[in-house]
Amino acid sequence: MGTKNECLDVLIIGAGISGIGSAWHLDDKCPGKTYAILEARDSFGGTWDLFRYPGIRSDSDMYTLGFNFKPWKDGKAIADGPSIMKYLEETVEEKGIGPHIRYGHKAIRADWSSDDACWTVTAEKTTTGEHVDIRARFLLMCSGYYNYEQGYLPKFDGRNRFHGNIIHPQFWPESLDVVGKKIIVIGSGATAVTLIPELANIADSVTMLQRSPTYMVSMPDTDRIANLLRKLLPEMLAYRIIRWKNIRFQQFIYRQTRKSPDRVRLKLLKLARKELGPDCDFETNFVPRYNPWDQRLCLVPNADFFHSVRDGKATVVTDTIDTFTENGILLKSGKELEADIVVTATGLELKVLGGTVFGVDGRQVDFHKTWSYKSMMFSDVPNLISTFGYINASWTLKADLTSEYACRVINHMDATGTNQCVPQLREEDRDMQADDWIKDFSSSYIQREIHLLPRQGDRAPWSNTQNYTADKKMIREGPIDDGVLVFGDQHA
Repeated sequence: MGTKNECLDVLIIGAGISGIGSAWHLDDKCPGKTYAILEARDSFGGTWDLFRYPGIRSDSDMYTLGFNFKPWKDGKAIADGPSIMKYLEETVEEKGIGPHIRYGHKAIRADWSSDDACWTVTAEKTTTGEHVDIRARFLLMCSGYYNYEQGYLPKFDGRNRFHGNIIHPQFWPESLDVVGKKIIVIGSGATAVTLIPELANIADSVTMLQRSPTYMVSMPDTDRIANLLRKLLPEMLAYRIIRWKNIRFQQFIYRQTRKSPDRVRLKLLKLARKELGPDCDFETNFVPRYNPWDQRLCLVPNADFFHSVRDGKATVVTDTIDTFTENGILLKSGKELEADIVVTATGLELKVLGGTVFGVDGRQVDFHKTWSYKSMMFSDVPNLISTFGYINASWTLKADLTSEYACRVINHMDATGTNQCVPQLREEDRDMQADDWIKDFSSSYIQREIHLLPRQGDRAPWSNTQNYTADKKMIREGPIDDGVLVFGDQHA
């Protein structure tokens, strides 16, 4: 519980994978700093605790989704949700992070005072509605990128007429009985592709209803090379080699999709067609209308989704919804799909900085009017670093780098006797071309809220490269005092 006179060195918002990683790095690289983690929910884990739908798993390999400081020891590279939670639990216990977490504290407002060189964060206790203030010199925003309280749900005509259950995967009921039921899954993203093989094994029928196809790529859920290296080499050495291998492979694939999208497209479609067999309507249901990596690729471990369709356990329908009916969904084509349960795997609702309202010296911050500094900080906003992972690689790669950078900044401030740092445009930056914070990425969850995100510029350090190798060099080796991040010393 915060006290009136409390002033922490660092306050972390969010106890998911980013917040836990930030706490570990802070304790390791800035020993002695006082910190707390505010978590709105009653458990740590973030995404991996919230999502409980059947088959929940990673859509990245755990050698890159895992932390850079803690080897992934499980035999499966593509891990299920409970295994990931166990990994996070171990991390929390090993570093003694648990006592620093204040559960049921939702950060609703953060106000910076230059006179005090301090943030005052107002948190709402979720059990009582009481507001408490916590003061801190530095804020690390690790609240993820989406709204935990509601998923994205398009407006569907007639949904109140439907006699069955309508479920969003973000809030999967523990008691939901799917055995022998007719199920429609709306959507063709990562969640749908994960759910359908699980449901297909126990439901009477499962139909994936999509407006348009998505690129899907199959890979084994185990990494044979990784498992061999783990037997032959010391644990951390093996982990670093595997991690490096997988990062290089991911980067190679992404570069190829940008360099030769048509060639990669044909390769992906060829592989999918091979897994699906000759009997499916491939052109209608599995040929996307965009280039690879214009949206994130969907991972299909062990080709399980493809085999569910190939073996007749699941069907794919490409059409648009006209209206819900009493017994299912009527499509624009005139066809009606019957259902007992409709799962709306329609995506996430993006939430910038956890929905916290920010103010600097009495002025409310409009983040869309700020410039993104190294894709972690914001122009004219002091002592604030935010974590947002890559769209073309594992989230934790960027989370680790962000935490490391925060520690470098904090240690630099200690060494120079300063207590404020703020990114500021140089004179030569004032005429730079503004662009969307993420370019060339058409996924709906980003595009719906792109107007809320900061701008990126056409030059470093204002560009958002989405390039792990470049970021690693800049963050680990680049100067902290670069003439853009301005340091000062103000006391009350």
